[in-house]
Amino acid sequence: MKLLFVHGWSVTSKRTYGGLPAALAAQAPTHGLHLDLKEVFLGRYISFRDEVRMDDLERAFDRAVRDALGVGPAAAIPRFSCITHSTGGPLVRCWVDRYYGAGDLAKCPLEHLVMLAPPNHGSALAQLGKATLGRVKAWAEGIEPGQQILDWLELGSDGQRALNLDFLHYDLSAQHAAGTRHFPIVLTGETIDRSLFDYINSYTAEPGSDGVVRAASANLDARWLTLVQTDTPVAALRFKGATALEMRDPTVRQPAPTVFRLIPDASHSGDKIGIIKSVKAANAAKKEVVARTLEALKIRNGADYNAAIAAARAANATLQPVGQRYFQIVFSVRDDEGRAVTDFDIILLGGPDYDPDALPRGFFRDRQKNRVNRNTVTYYMNHDVMMGTTDKKFGFRVIARPDNGFARYTPAEFHSDAMTLDAVIDPNATTYVDIVLKRRVDAESARFDPESDGYTDFKNTRPSGNEVG
Repeated sequence: MKLLFVHGWSVTSKRTYGGLPAALAAQAPTHGLHLDLKEVFLGRYISFRDEVRMDDLERAFDRAVRDALGVGPAAAIPRFSCITHSTGGPLVRCWVDRYYGAGDLAKCPLEHLVMLAPPNHGSALAQLGKATLGRVKAWAEGIEPGQQILDWLELGSDGQRALNLDFLHYDLSAQHAAGTRHFPIVLTGETIDRSLFDYINSYTAEPGSDGVVRAASANLDARWLTLVQTDTPVAALRFKGATALEMRDPTVRQPAPTVFRLIPDASHSGDKIGIIKSVKAANAAKKEVVARTLEALKIRNGADYNAAIAAARAANATLQPVGQRYFQIVFSVRDDEGRAVTDFDIILLGGPDYDPDALPRGFFRDRQKNRVNRNTVTYYMNHDVMMGTTDKKFGFRVIARPDNGFARYTPAEFHSDAMTLDAVIDPNATTYVDIVLKRRVDAESARFDPESDGYTDFKNTRPSGNEVG
């Protein structure tokens, strides 16, 4: 088996792989596998320079794979597997999407993509990396922050959205039934390795995360819904002037199920309990990440993959106590002209009367607005507490600006009505909500008057309240 390792963001040494490659080779026979270290390749890529973008790395990765496996630019790449850490996971997924995608997935040479703690839906810490502390750390280590990679990693980035939207169309279940051997597997921890850094930034000790990546951000099984503002007044109106947001698609969209498994006592990094760097020859037999990675590498067909999904769900259920499961919602707001709406408030609603005061105490954890894509905001919430909402009804109100003048937005509300909360959110998962607001243009924005009215001044024109079509 040809096995390629791919590290994460800002790594400058192959020491980051620790003892994992050797541990996998040593433990492989106990799992019915043979792994020759001569067929193991340790990747390196440049993420610590500001000029490098994710799409640059996709192209470079393709060349690197071809060089490592000894094939030219026009030849088919032989089959191989990948073990990634952190940003390495999205990087390899971007490569798959660029060169194969949903349409050519059967031709993809990558069999097993075992992602350890991947920020598939971003990391709340990406903003910290761009802040003063991140720049000071980079300066001290003689590197740059890697600004454009951090932009991709920030919660709600356009790059993540595009990649995960494409993933909706992969239809892994049908692909596996047809014999395609492409198996994405996510293994992630949610244990905090406490250190001085934890006291500097609360994200490094965030519940439901490994100190860097939330379990909800690692999990590929995201849900999507698009809501479009109508002129229909909101039923049982609680907010003056609000009209209804209605679903564009009849159902919530989501990809085929994938393997997502929590690893106990594993943090994102570090020599002590880091999911990859803490693995050593002496502890390899006891490290769960070693056993689960080797199990993943044994998957050969759709039946194996489905069995791995079921096993992971059962294991996750026993590992997480009730009350400690989180989810995130990524809201993106545009208008019906396709323009980003960047000045807005989103107010969450709950209960049978869709009242913000009906939301259960303790449901909210974090809110972060994307610094580049200002029309995107990510909410992080406790799943188990939120599921205590009365009748499991939920909704939200969008108040966007400008809210007066010749071109404006009016408040919009979404009410789940017959649909309950569990149709939209899952524990340890991300939901994308695309909101399309109606851009309301006043008829007085442009008019023609009879010449007989004379050359009158119109600087004091006021909106009429009548909208153009």
